[in-house]
Formats: sequence, C-alpha cells, structure tokens
Amino acid sequence: MTMKKMTKIIAAAFTAAALFIGTNVNAQTTPKSAWRLGIGVEGLAPVGNLHNASNFGLGGTARLQYGLGSNVALTLTSGYYNFFGKEIGNTSVNYPDLGIVPVKAGIKAFVSNNIYVGAEIGAGFETRDNGNTKLIASPGIGWASNSWDIGARYENFSGQNNNYGTIGLRVAYGFAL
Repeated sequence: MTMKKMTKIIAAAFTAAALFIGTNVNAQTTPKSAWRLGIGVEGLAPVGNLHNASNFGLGGTARLQYGLGSNVALTLTSGYYNFFGKEIGNTSVNYPDLGIVPVKAGIKAFVSNNIYVGAEIGAGFETRDNGNTKLIASPGIGWASNSWDIGARYENFSGQNNNYGTIGLRVAYGFAL
C-alpha cells in the first residue's frame, strides 16, 4: 500500500470519527469520566514489506480507556507483537522474528450501541539489535460490551525508508477501574 493511499485512509478514519463525535448517538457504552482497562490477545496478518519475512504475528496488549462522554473515549494502548519469521526460499533457514513494542494514543467513537470506529497514532519500537522506531497510524472498527471488546484494524508502520503494515484482530476482556 502506498503512503498516499494510507494517508487517505487515515484521513477518512479521522473524518469519520469527527463526524460521529459531533452527532448525538445514544450508545451508553462509555460512561463519562469512567476509566476502563482491557487486556487483549492480537492475531496479526503482515502486509506489504513485512509479508516478505513473516506470515503471522501474535501479540498481547493492554488498553486504558477514559470516557469523555456517552459515545467517545480516549485510549492508550501498549504491549508486545511478535512476527514469526518464515522460511527463506527453500533453504530451511528462517528470517529472524521481529518483535515490536507499540505505544499508541487514540480515540473510540461509538456510532451505535456497542459498535465503534477508532483511530490510534503512536510509535512502534523494534526490539531486535539496531531496531528502528516506527510511526504507527491505525484506523479500526469494533464491537464492545461491558466486558468484551473485539476490534479489527489496519496498522501502518513507517520510517527509515522501510514501511510495512499489518491487519490485526484484537479480542480483549475489559473491566472498570
């Protein structure tokens, strides 16, 4: 995916979130001034340059959420992703695994009961020797109840002339703090 196309997708996600924030939605999923914590498991499908070295990633994340109103919440997400190296040609030698520590801030806007759109931006710290720090931009959609949050997103990692992405599915258990 080209950077121009990704920029358009991110801009569209932020525009959609802004429109939903400005509308009166009666989703009571995020009480105002309420703190929540969700612990999740992530399945990750590498795309772009990352797919050349990995077919699958797995992660674990924690997401802190603060309700701004009945339909909008701020989020802070961090954890660990591991992309498992795949075989190099027919050599029986694998590419090395790639570990990333994401740190992202974002917003969730509930568009109807339990359904939300969201966007996060932050940094991804590669854990290998001489690893880089990547800018992360991540639009997504999901379903959340009082206890569960299931979300899908595209996550773009850019910087140091090596951009890549992943399509992620997060299943999380959440609770009020």
